[in-house]
Amino acid sequence: MIKPAFFFARFFYWFVVSLTLWLLSGCDSARDVETPQARKAAVVVTTPIARHTSRPTIAPTRSPTAITLARRTPQATPAATRQPTALPALADLLQSPLPTPGATFRFSATLTVQIPPVRADLAELFRPRPDIGAALPVQVISATTPSIAPTPDGVARTARVPILMYHYVSIPPSDADIFRRDLSVAPTRFVEHLARLQAEGYTTISLYELLAHLTQGAPLPDQAVLLTFDDGYRDTYEQAFPPLVQYGMKATFFVVSDFMDKQQPEYLTWDMAREMLAAGMSIESHGRNHVSLRGKDQDYLVWQALGSSETIEYELGVRPRFISYPAGEYDPLTIDIFRSANYWAGVTTIQGATHNSEDLFQLRRVRIRGSTTPDELSRLLALDW
Repeated sequence: MIKPAFFFARFFYWFVVSLTLWLLSGCDSARDVETPQARKAAVVVTTPIARHTSRPTIAPTRSPTAITLARRTPQATPAATRQPTALPALADLLQSPLPTPGATFRFSATLTVQIPPVRADLAELFRPRPDIGAALPVQVISATTPSIAPTPDGVARTARVPILMYHYVSIPPSDADIFRRDLSVAPTRFVEHLARLQAEGYTTISLYELLAHLTQGAPLPDQAVLLTFDDGYRDTYEQAFPPLVQYGMKATFFVVSDFMDKQQPEYLTWDMAREMLAAGMSIESHGRNHVSLRGKDQDYLVWQALGSSETIEYELGVRPRFISYPAGEYDPLTIDIFRSANYWAGVTTIQGATHNSEDLFQLRRVRIRGSTTPDELSRLLALDW
């Protein structure tokens, strides 16, 4: 007959052994939680990005650290899987011999553990150390625009480069108001504009090229011209983007970040913007919600400047450096705040085509209307203003 003390000693020994094996099997209830398969993006940053904070943050006092966008691949890594070690039956444990006192035992277990994907919300806040843990599958979007502002060489310069200002590229609906009708260029008319620019020897450039010329004297092509589109309407992707690619021309699109975040149907989507960026277009800021920036306080302007730039950088992997003031309304404080937020220049609705290196945040533009024929476009381009 087995004595009670002997029975409990044997039971306690095998309980400890089984518990040890079970713990070594990698059981971790926190890793069993299945993360969502549809993840938007993970950002690898050196400082957190506050995209949707309702309270404005403070304007940076130094150049922000470069940020690399790492979009997660469509097929997310499944949650951690494990194969737990099978525990012996209690009856088998009780029948096995006791170990010899003073004997040495070795326990080993083969663990199959796959690191689960980081939750999207945590990935936005923390950067995994490169020397710890497994690397997550990512697709890196490389920047196509300069990340460092050209250093002014101290030489005052002027340049006559027309910056054309478009809005809609579509036929306005029958109930459109006077503003929509005035600012809507028919798709066929827009193609005629591009054909006229090409026929007269104009070369499209970017705002980055214009800035490099004004600050450092970088050469510009003869008859340089800039094409800009305000508001980020979807018809610019559907009707303007294809002919731009066909003619081998570049353009700048000023987008309203909150409208795109809300997926409003009349505005671009972020996927459209990514495609345009990859084709050589520039995506810049038109504010968060298309509200006038004139007469606003510092906190509100910081919220507009940083909120817009951080959202665009989060989605596209490149930080916007140019602001188109919504409705063309701004004041000296607006310029100060956007400059402090590391914007490099701003475009206005003031008519003209001559720019100078001392006034980069008030670049002039040439408004294009629905009534602007190719001949009228040629006249506007030839004006000395």
